[in-house]
Amino acid sequence: MPLLARAEPGLLTLRILSALVLAPIAIAATWYGSPWLPILTAIAAIGMAWEWARLCRGGGIGNTGAVLIAAALVAVIIAVFAGIALALAATAAGAAIVFWVARREHEAEPRWLALGLLWIALPCVLLLWLARAEAGGPLTLLWIFAVVWATDIGAYIAGRRIGGPLLAPEWSPRKTWAGVIGGAGCAALTGWATARLLGASALPLVLLSAGLAIVEQFGDLAESVAKRRFGVKDSSGLIPGHGGLLDRLDGLLAVIPAVALLTLIGGGSVLAWR
Repeated sequence: MPLLARAEPGLLTLRILSALVLAPIAIAATWYGSPWLPILTAIAAIGMAWEWARLCRGGGIGNTGAVLIAAALVAVIIAVFAGIALALAATAAGAAIVFWVARREHEAEPRWLALGLLWIALPCVLLLWLARAEAGGPLTLLWIFAVVWATDIGAYIAGRRIGGPLLAPEWSPRKTWAGVIGGAGCAALTGWATARLLGASALPLVLLSAGLAIVEQFGDLAESVAKRRFGVKDSSGLIPGHGGLLDRLDGLLAVIPAVALLTLIGGGSVLAWR
């Protein structure tokens, strides 16, 4: 969701303060790497899995939720100690196990529970892979964060100032086409600034950043669909003024797999594209 949503002044101040605390933590963990980034990723995976279990079950986590949380954590641990291939296999196996347990426990939404593990664990595993030098390293992750944050801010400003037709009113009552364009524009500027700082070719990063802004906003929209499906406003109240981790990281969960795929296709960091 946008970093700054429509809110009363007091709530808006709380959201800004929370963002000023959380962003430096993510940046520092990324810059200093192991063990801080794996620890932060594991904490995020646990928190998001907990939120998803509660979302799908209408409250407590139950046995299925406990398995979901454990599977997300195991995937991250395997990514740290055994590599990306085994971690991806563990993620797929974990989703199958969650589905089986959910059916055995007569859960109402076994498919949503299993899908949630893939949605959460896969980006966490791929983030740790992208943090490695051969896949891009810390600079690639910092660029991803900057693109996601710039997209949120640009979408908020354009959506508030310009307004206009809604993007998908049946799924989200506030996202506008102006917000999509504004988010993509700010992301493109972030790509240009990154290229200037790194001495890289500007056009590939500008276009790539703008494209990822679209991916980010559809990741945001996907979470809106899930929340509407289960009749909730926020995934949880873990972050003061912001809702839950899924509310803050939904766009990032979509962007990371996209960057990982492009990295794999290109054979190296996308920041080096010419």
